[in-house]
Amino acid sequence: MSETSSNRRGKIALVTGGGTGVGRAISKALGSAGYKVVVSGRRSDVLEKAVADLTAEAGGEFLAVSADVGDPASVRALFDTVSERYGRLDLLVNNAGVTAPSLPLEDLSYEEWNLVVSANLTGAFLCTQQAFRIMKNQNPRGGRIINNGSISATTPRPHSAPYTATKHAITGLTKSTALDGRDFDIACGQIDIGNASTDMTKTISTGVLQANGSLAAEATIDAAHVADAVLYMAGLPLEANVLTMTVMATKMPFVGRG
Repeated sequence: MSETSSNRRGKIALVTGGGTGVGRAISKALGSAGYKVVVSGRRSDVLEKAVADLTAEAGGEFLAVSADVGDPASVRALFDTVSERYGRLDLLVNNAGVTAPSLPLEDLSYEEWNLVVSANLTGAFLCTQQAFRIMKNQNPRGGRIINNGSISATTPRPHSAPYTATKHAITGLTKSTALDGRDFDIACGQIDIGNASTDMTKTISTGVLQANGSLAAEATIDAAHVADAVLYMAGLPLEANVLTMTVMATKMPFVGRG
């Protein structure tokens, strides 16, 4: 049985990449359900506006904290802020991520590759590491971590080697985190998202490169549906866990051969 809204009220959640797109939708859903939500991202101006808008739309308590998840010192400072402000952390949503230019693999630069690895994979690891340190030692002990895997965690698009590689790796991180967290009441799951409609994915509805070399428009879904799924995962008691969940546009060319 999922938690009731009264059980969620007052719990502390941190959403990385929480000021825009899917992260913003997740932050809004969590805040509406009673969580106190720390909204993190790199751009303080975007975060401040997002928090002001979220407070007006959803009520509840939102806190903007700028951080670069690929920088260990910045991540430590982020989690120190959470600890100092709230004294605990119940939920971490590792959502921050970037993509590389859609280029043939051999044309990608080292810098483009490393930027994606730093944000998507190293960032999730660094945040998970800090969350473990808090969740192991707080009372009541434990918490939940939800990673944004994307359907690229199983199936690539053309010209997406850096993004796809990091998302495949997120699956390994999710499983390792779930295993290592068992003895400390820390649950970890992954949500694989297919074609949520955001600024990052706006070209999908107009035309995107397919495996056969053609361009085709694809169906999308409102990011609120993803947020609802995350809210379900987050609301489970810690003795239950959704290890993986796929939320996707029904008519996108993912299942089958296009």
